[in-house]
Amino acid sequence: MAMATLCRPLARTLAAAALFAGLAGCETLYPVPRVEMPDTKPPEPVLTAPAPPPANGSIFQSASYRPLLEDRRARMAGDTLTVQIIEKVSASQSSNSSIDKSGKIEAGVTALPFLSPNSFNRASASGNSANTFDGKGSTVSNNDFSGTITALVTGVLPNGNLLIAGEKQIGVNHHVDVLRFSGQVDPRAIQPGNSIPSTQIANVRVEQRGRGAIDDAQGIGWLGRFFLNLSPL
Repeated sequence: MAMATLCRPLARTLAAAALFAGLAGCETLYPVPRVEMPDTKPPEPVLTAPAPPPANGSIFQSASYRPLLEDRRARMAGDTLTVQIIEKVSASQSSNSSIDKSGKIEAGVTALPFLSPNSFNRASASGNSANTFDGKGSTVSNNDFSGTITALVTGVLPNGNLLIAGEKQIGVNHHVDVLRFSGQVDPRAIQPGNSIPSTQIANVRVEQRGRGAIDDAQGIGWLGRFFLNLSPL
């Protein structure tokens, strides 16, 4: 009896510890989304042979030359460029099909030699056929995306076109919005103020994602996806 009395507080303590451990495990299963910060650690120096100095003049600098009368525009790797995202895509399609076909046939016998006319009261045949089909279909798609992002020139092609890429992350409470943009820019299309609309950029890639409770609420759980994959409907 005394042993049972001593074991009850111990059992309660173990149950409370298991409960707290379970709560801690639930917290780790749903981590709070964080904004991905760039690595600011300085790179370790690499011992290499020094490169020969370029043939620079008093004004001309091969690594950072810009014409004196030119506006400040992106033209080299590392420069920034403001992109005005203006993407509007609208498409619609509709189709109608209709088929209506009907037919009717009748036949009968009224008289034959050596037979009485009253013998053919039921000697008749008739047939009807009908075929009707009606089909309709329509598709409508509207996409509207607008915003502004400052991208970085990541490379320069041999023809002078610029490869740009930019990313923006905004974290508010337990939600993080991520915007990524990349494309290929013709320097002649850059407008004054070092900006360009996305409609004049080739090979545009725009991605906007969210991380957090709002994004999780818009998705299907893994168990639901499992049954959807197995369902034949």
